[in-house]
Amino acid sequence: MSTWTVDRSKILQPDEITLVLTDLRRKARRSTNSRMNMVVFRLATCCGLRASEIAGLILGDVLVDNSRPSIRVRREIGKGRKARKVPLTWDAGTLADLVEWKQFRREQGAADDAPFICSQHYDALGNALDRRNLRKRFKACCKVLGRERQGELTIHDGRHSFVSHALHGGRSIVEVRAAAGHSSLATTSIYAHLVDTDDEVGNLFDFGG
Repeated sequence: MSTWTVDRSKILQPDEITLVLTDLRRKARRSTNSRMNMVVFRLATCCGLRASEIAGLILGDVLVDNSRPSIRVRREIGKGRKARKVPLTWDAGTLADLVEWKQFRREQGAADDAPFICSQHYDALGNALDRRNLRKRFKACCKVLGRERQGELTIHDGRHSFVSHALHGGRSIVEVRAAAGHSSLATTSIYAHLVDTDDEVGNLFDFGG
């Protein structure tokens, strides 16, 4: 039997998520890179994507032009070559940010097979980013939490946070398992009591900050 556990300290708590998103939204008004960092943070923390999955995501995987928007994680980029769909109906703020970013990438001339997250530097525009770059960007997003907390957190902790908040926010363990791509319900259930709040969650990652 597996004894694997998740360290509670690795979960971004509601006030921390609110603080990061508020800071990124302010910076995004004047910086394209900050705007993209906000999308990276959303994909990790509000959608549960791994760094490798964010790196491999293309515009055609972000399905927002229908009544059931979702992210398609293709076998080619999913862990263990397992495909899955991540619903984008759980959190309106996340959906809005991804819709806006996809439109922005379209305005840059990106086609369906172009990277969703890519370099915005003038001489490398459109080039895919690697996992190392994405990890650095996630760290940059967490700067507002203070140096010590920033040093503790990794982009994979965003994924841990997504699972914890989805369960706490009322999504069923079966739904969350499917969205996260866990191999068993036992793995998903580990996350059920890692959020330090009893407040009712409306939009999953809108904590009223």
